[in-house]
Amino acid sequence: MKRILIVDDHPVVREGMARLLEDEPGIEICGSSGTVRDALDLVAKLKPDLVLADMTLPDRSGLELIKDLKVLDPGIPVLVISMHDEKLYAERVLRAGGRGYVMKETASDHLMEAIQRVLRGEIYLSTDASQQLAEAFAGPRKGRSESRIARLTDREFEVFQLIGLGKSTRVLAERLHISPRTVDAHRAHIKEKLGLKDGNGLVRFAVRWVESGDGEHA
Repeated sequence: MKRILIVDDHPVVREGMARLLEDEPGIEICGSSGTVRDALDLVAKLKPDLVLADMTLPDRSGLELIKDLKVLDPGIPVLVISMHDEKLYAERVLRAGGRGYVMKETASDHLMEAIQRVLRGEIYLSTDASQQLAEAFAGPRKGRSESRIARLTDREFEVFQLIGLGKSTRVLAERLHISPRTVDAHRAHIKEKLGLKDGNGLVRFAVRWVESGDGEHA
């Protein structure tokens, strides 16, 4: 039996995912968690064969969970199940050490295939995400500029999302467990990378990006 730990901040989603998998042969749901802190404790205690993780968690991001798990137990693979567009997140997940990415809207059709492939030591991405990743490694097409958002580091990306959601520097610092001065440094780097002149321009850009749906529910 392959033991799976589910990490998602919505109890209904955790229960639904468990029901989806509980009748699959060779699969056992060994536990579930709604936060990164609890997930790390459960991984240390339960030693699952696979972690299914959301990108959006209340205490830290899914990317941070993946990085922490790589330190805690590099042998446990992480498969991300998220509502966020894979075009924005899949490459970041793989860079952090994740082994695959499935969007929640397609999970009922592709989740078991993804789980089986990751448990075999393979990487799972959709055809579109695989193509995008291949093009990224091959270099930008002639006349095609790299997305400005893609230039941000994972931490800068988190800060950018939270700015778009209207979070203050104090809330940002508390949410990301960093100092307000560090938040300000990230803001400065983000403005430079996005070619924005001032803080107001950054806020407007981030808010429009979130409202477009790309950063929704970050």
